[in-house]
Amino acid sequence: MLLTQIETNRLRKGKNNSKNRILKEIERKFLIANDSWKTAKCIGQRELKQTYLLRGTDRSVRIRVTDNMAFFTIKLGTGLTRSEFEYEIPQNEANEIILEANLSCLHKTRYYIQNNNDTWELDVFHGKLEGLLIAELELSDEDQFFDKPSWLGAEVTFDPAYLNSNLMDRL
Repeated sequence: MLLTQIETNRLRKGKNNSKNRILKEIERKFLIANDSWKTAKCIGQRELKQTYLLRGTDRSVRIRVTDNMAFFTIKLGTGLTRSEFEYEIPQNEANEIILEANLSCLHKTRYYIQNNNDTWELDVFHGKLEGLLIAELELSDEDQFFDKPSWLGAEVTFDPAYLNSNLMDRL
């Protein structure tokens, strides 16, 4: 399955690798301008729910549950490049923590969209965030060139209101 290949590639970059659990995540984030993304080359999709154990201006601790995996993630820093420590955890334990701690969760569908050599992650939010769509692209370095698909809108990389940890305030 293609999503397994995407996840494997992320693991090779350092995520969830016992020898290298830190990754400098370099990410650009954009709002979606129109529905033409729906006709783009979608190579997979996944349902996600996530919640936060800690939310600060320059740090967060997150639990994310997908349809077949769960992760405990620590993010440090602000802006375009942040440190990320990510660990796979048992899905049933992640759900148990969320339940026992009575934590609110963001719910979204993530689409993986191929645009030339880039794979965009486009999140369609559900529930109280219905109508919000955000596309993210992970880069190798801050100056990396990438083609902007026609469906991209305003860049929100540096707007803290669009951090998932801050979107929790809208729930």
